[in-house]
Amino acid sequence: MDVFHVTDKDGNKITNEKVIDYIQQSLGTNACLLPSLRRTVGVKAASKHTAIELTGTDRPGLLSEVFAVLTDLKCNVVGAEVWTHNMRVASVVYVTDDSTGAPVDNPERLSMIKVQLCNVLKGDNDKRVAKTVVSTGVTHTERRLHQMMFADRDYERVHNGLLESRDDKFRPLVTLQNCVEKGYSVINIKSKDRSKLLFDTVCTLTDMQYVVFHGTVDSDGPDAFQEYYIRHMDGCPVNSEAERQRIIHCLEAAIERRVSEGLRLELCSGDRTGFLSDVTRIFRENGLSVTRAEVSTRADKAVGVFYVTDAAGNPVHAKTIEAVRGEIGQTILQVKESYSKSPSEETGGRFSFGNILKSTSERFLYNLGLTKSLP
Repeated sequence: MDVFHVTDKDGNKITNEKVIDYIQQSLGTNACLLPSLRRTVGVKAASKHTAIELTGTDRPGLLSEVFAVLTDLKCNVVGAEVWTHNMRVASVVYVTDDSTGAPVDNPERLSMIKVQLCNVLKGDNDKRVAKTVVSTGVTHTERRLHQMMFADRDYERVHNGLLESRDDKFRPLVTLQNCVEKGYSVINIKSKDRSKLLFDTVCTLTDMQYVVFHGTVDSDGPDAFQEYYIRHMDGCPVNSEAERQRIIHCLEAAIERRVSEGLRLELCSGDRTGFLSDVTRIFRENGLSVTRAEVSTRADKAVGVFYVTDAAGNPVHAKTIEAVRGEIGQTILQVKESYSKSPSEETGGRFSFGNILKSTSERFLYNLGLTKSLP
């Protein structure tokens, strides 16, 4: 039995029948099970576009280079989502042929796209070997991004002998201990509450081949608390210190990936081939680094959200932003406050699982003998 108490993104009761129907359909028996990650750069044909998956070492201007290559190869970018974490980047880019609007499915052309994008991703100093694989199947963008970054081992915090520096206020507190008498491992997580927090943690545990037998989630003001009773798929609890540390680091990474640092820029303009290439080129030429992005085309409009810092990861000067807006268009690019939220959190039709009440689940665990007392 699963019990969820949910609100919309503004913390209000959900009354929109379309949203309720969408939740019911998504949780129904026909929901798709997604394939696991088996690629670093993959290209696959879908019904209306071709999805290109990219992972590599993050650096200023990388997104601009990717979009420029796709434009040169006569591909129109109709959507993209980009995550960066721990000096790594993962992106799913959706493209069509710029002359026909159809998916790119010619094998020779797909091979050329993969080769050129791999060269961009490797750069001059990337010691990791890029791989390219062509695959087909259904994809869920955010789930794929988690799988891609997990496979890329973005949870490892040491790069080139240097420990990644990050503000501790963004880092979740994750603990894990074994409940010997019940044969479970118990995970406790404290972090800032936000949309899709439950999705990020549970998907990561699933991708790591752990089964969640019981769990509680509670939001208290700006903070969220999660507790999970897990076992291996073979029924065994966590059995080594190395495994315990790996789980902690992977869950920290899963939560941090969606935290967006930097200035939030919102884009809305008429769509055309090469538009996103031009926008990200202007970012690069003005010394901006994109830490997270989500862009799409709706009818004849290109809309998106970018989180940007300077090349060193510091806040961007106001004069720089005004120069960028002057080149792109004052009405096309709007400046919002700095956020630690996901770009998709602000779009309509989305809802938050962050406000799940704890009391029902705690009583359920107490009745099963998995907790010693009720609060």
